[in-house]
Amino acid sequence: MKSLFFTFSILVQACAFGQSTSLVDYVNPLMGTQSKPSLSNGNTYPAVGLPWGMNIWTPQTGKMGDGWAYTYDADKIKGFKQTHQPSPWMNDYGAFAIMPGVGQLKFKEDDRASWFSHKAEVSTPYFYSVYLADINVTTEFTPTERASFFKFDFPKTDSAYIVIDALNKGSYIKVLPGERKILGYTTRYSTGKYKNFKNYFVIQFDKDFELTRTWKDNQLINGPLEVTSDHAGAVVGFKLKNKEAVYAKVASSFISFEQAELNLKREIGNRNFDQVKTDAKNIWNKTLGKIEVKGGSDQQMRTFYSSLYRTLFFPQKLYEIDAHNKIKHWSPYNGNIEDGKMFAGTGFWDTFRALYPFLNLVYPAINVEMQEGLANAYKEGGFLPEWSSPGYSDIMIGNNSASVVADAYIKGLRGYDVETLWQAVKHGANNEGPIEAVGRAGVQYYNTLGYVPYDVKINENAARTLEYAYDDFSIYQLGKALGKPASEINIYKKRAYNYKNLFDKETGLMRGKNKDGNFQKPFNPFKWGDAFTEGNSWHYTWSVFQDIDGLATLMGGKKKFEAKLDEVFSLPPVFDDSYYGSVIHEIREMQIMNMGQYAHGNQPIQHMIYLYNYAGSPYKTQYWVRQVMNKLYQATPDGYCGDEDNGQTSAWYIFSALGFYPVTPATDQYVLGAPLFKEATIHLENGKKIEIKAPENNAENLYVKSLNVNRQPYTKNWVSHQELMKGAVLDFKMDSKPNKERGSQEKDFPYSMSKEQLK
Repeated sequence: MKSLFFTFSILVQACAFGQSTSLVDYVNPLMGTQSKPSLSNGNTYPAVGLPWGMNIWTPQTGKMGDGWAYTYDADKIKGFKQTHQPSPWMNDYGAFAIMPGVGQLKFKEDDRASWFSHKAEVSTPYFYSVYLADINVTTEFTPTERASFFKFDFPKTDSAYIVIDALNKGSYIKVLPGERKILGYTTRYSTGKYKNFKNYFVIQFDKDFELTRTWKDNQLINGPLEVTSDHAGAVVGFKLKNKEAVYAKVASSFISFEQAELNLKREIGNRNFDQVKTDAKNIWNKTLGKIEVKGGSDQQMRTFYSSLYRTLFFPQKLYEIDAHNKIKHWSPYNGNIEDGKMFAGTGFWDTFRALYPFLNLVYPAINVEMQEGLANAYKEGGFLPEWSSPGYSDIMIGNNSASVVADAYIKGLRGYDVETLWQAVKHGANNEGPIEAVGRAGVQYYNTLGYVPYDVKINENAARTLEYAYDDFSIYQLGKALGKPASEINIYKKRAYNYKNLFDKETGLMRGKNKDGNFQKPFNPFKWGDAFTEGNSWHYTWSVFQDIDGLATLMGGKKKFEAKLDEVFSLPPVFDDSYYGSVIHEIREMQIMNMGQYAHGNQPIQHMIYLYNYAGSPYKTQYWVRQVMNKLYQATPDGYCGDEDNGQTSAWYIFSALGFYPVTPATDQYVLGAPLFKEATIHLENGKKIEIKAPENNAENLYVKSLNVNRQPYTKNWVSHQELMKGAVLDFKMDSKPNKERGSQEKDFPYSMSKEQLK
């Protein structure tokens, strides 16, 4: 019933806008918010901001400082928070909150909390509104990149007030009654270790203060209007002769109070609330409009654009423009104010797979900026980040910054310091970093033995080996594209085959190997963690992105390879959780989806469905892709099947709905599936467009009978990025029965490294 109610409420919202549905009206920011630590349906929050903006705003239902900022099943809102949180598991940095009140002064988060209902809540990417029942106040806000405009509709009262909470772990607040202004900063962050970290904020009100109080550490203060404490805050009050609104303009800066004031002046200035809201809506429609889809159900449209919205937030801009119009940033890598661009808030272990390839296709200009930010990160910190929140974070594995850098250049992005990035990826590949998750843990073992051993106290060793091998392939590909000599790049080419060192012929799966060259025992392919990362051998065996043909050869040929793929779906969803000591949420999500060992809720296996194309059975890819899109994605609060993860799981859906997927980033190819819509148009930044047509497409006609590309018959199981960028028309003939002949010939299979060596 919740799903039905939500669809109805979105329709009501669309009608309330007083116009026909625009693309942003299809977006449901509540998709994925019905989550908890033990079961993720997305682990998202309703993010109100602009694409890649420095700040996001969200209502907060959870405890301030808890990663689960907003959960759909909650009853009360405790505040409206500026957030930079990429994931509940990473938690937040630089957050502070605002909350209205009426009557008796209540500033503690539990005391000030108010009941609310989704029936009186409007959630869009560019505007949020909710009725706070306990105080009879409707709160609304609308964003810019570094600021936000709040509107509090109070009843007639002489005791209206607004609480500003700078959170704990070090904060400051100052009330300036004569200027109707509050200044503050927070030093709170969740991961890493930083110098000179402050998020400075300024709040400008439109009415005189009738009440001014500060508080610290849960105690109201009489007198001083400036407080520095572990937990600082303020309350300002108003006497309202009529039912009226109080407006507040809010901006922040990681550089200084002066920069926060400048950000406020630049981004909001003298514009009114409705003007800021209209501009934000127009920006979203323009950004979402890079892809237009038609000929699907209303629910499919909502799921598509809700997923597209999620791909457009992370990483966030961490740079600002100073009074001299120079681009500056506070550096999470050295604590200084530096020139140039910087981004933060993404984990490459997740996003190298589809999110960054998606940006390279549809939004390359923003990734040019991100690549500049990565070059600056290397210059300032000595390594590329693998998880930035906002700087080096000691979580997850791999050296997948290499893929992010290589794919951008190979896909044609230019205008940044790629030579510095070339040095960066080589340095990361050959050195351990300052923390385990930066550079390569176990690099000496990997470079000498060809794998990271199971028995040398380096956790998730098999997963590291497989990812390092792919990352070496990415470095080799980048080196070739840059024209580097064979003497410099052939070592990475050789290491790209290291995946073979962990293939166990007895089980036909990847397996941890001890330092002495023997496989670890006992071996349970259903054991999560241990040698693998948030998965088991059935998930990680397919992580040979660079050489699927080579993997198939190890398995005994294409037929056995295909049978192994089939087995993923036919096996029961059994698991061994002994490494963790309990059932982690990723295990539970696999178990309850009724798709065997296929664990789409986590990243390692998401590309696996497309591998049937390498075995001559693309119709099985077409079938399973449609099953996953239909079963595991909906524009509802429980609409994902695991963590959304900074756009990665959404990017899988967007690519798949368009009909192709980047199985091997750092190559020119996308592997074909089957489109979801009757029509789709990608408006490329170079002025060209990709048109995808499948007029017979419907719930039954999910198989590709034939494909024409630019009006010519096309039999391959892949399409070229370079050709798509010239503008292309893909005409799919869809059918309810699989065409088992199309794409069955070796000549039509996608790229594999070992096949290239045979040429």
